[in-house]
Amino acid sequence: MQPTFVLVHGAFSNSFSFAPLQAELGLLGHRSVAVDLPGHGFGATFTRAYQVPQDLGGLATEPGSIKGVTLADNAAHLIGILERAKQNGPVILVSHSRGGMTATAAANARPDLIDRVVYVSAWCPVDLDVSDYYAEPEMATVDAASLGLALAGNPAELGLLRINFRTANPEALAALKTAFLADGTDEEFLTFLNTFQPDENLDVGTSADRAQAETWGRIPKTYIRLTDDASLPLALQDRLIREGNALTPDNPYDVRTLEGSHLKWLVAPAPAARVLGELAAMEG
Repeated sequence: MQPTFVLVHGAFSNSFSFAPLQAELGLLGHRSVAVDLPGHGFGATFTRAYQVPQDLGGLATEPGSIKGVTLADNAAHLIGILERAKQNGPVILVSHSRGGMTATAAANARPDLIDRVVYVSAWCPVDLDVSDYYAEPEMATVDAASLGLALAGNPAELGLLRINFRTANPEALAALKTAFLADGTDEEFLTFLNTFQPDENLDVGTSADRAQAETWGRIPKTYIRLTDDASLPLALQDRLIREGNALTPDNPYDVRTLEGSHLKWLVAPAPAARVLGELAAMEG
């Protein structure tokens, strides 16, 4: 039976980012559903202060719908979608970037709903909490200031992380391009930036949300490495693979590699669609 790809986006993103990939998958004969996690997509907050001309004071203070959303909320929402998808056959859960945290939490809770879990340069914490990996050597090349240059408001006061992706600050835009799509054109970068939403929740999980051998570890798993990713460096991707393999040595990652930056696989999705198609053939 044909599997369904369930696609989970990363931080500040939404289901819209998967449209080109879904088109490629559809043309290859595959079915897919792109998820909007709580507070994302049409559930996101776009205030008038975010529009041009921008009201930076208002942008820094106006409330956002994603405040209070937790990783547990994200996982529960995803599990509801997985339950529906599973009624139609095998399910391949694909996550990107921060979406890997939600995929891992869902896999910990309901491995019965997932026939394969795929991480595309995504977080799958094993030995440490996600926040602790940022202090590790593998993350030393990450420019943590890139988002800070476009930060709007105080996260502690807002109860969320808000980034002004519509900034005209050339330094901020250059830093964001380097972080996300250094191998794309300026037009591709600005187009993708305009699919982002300004708000993201603050909950990155705890040790309870790390991959669990007895549940997550039972699911066949694939890690797709992105060779030029500046946001989740290849060294960190490889560390997550090693830690996952050490946790479940009898069920190691099937490892694939794609060239490109953090977002290039979504801007030019044909190679990724082919790899996913190969995985579908394994599960169908």
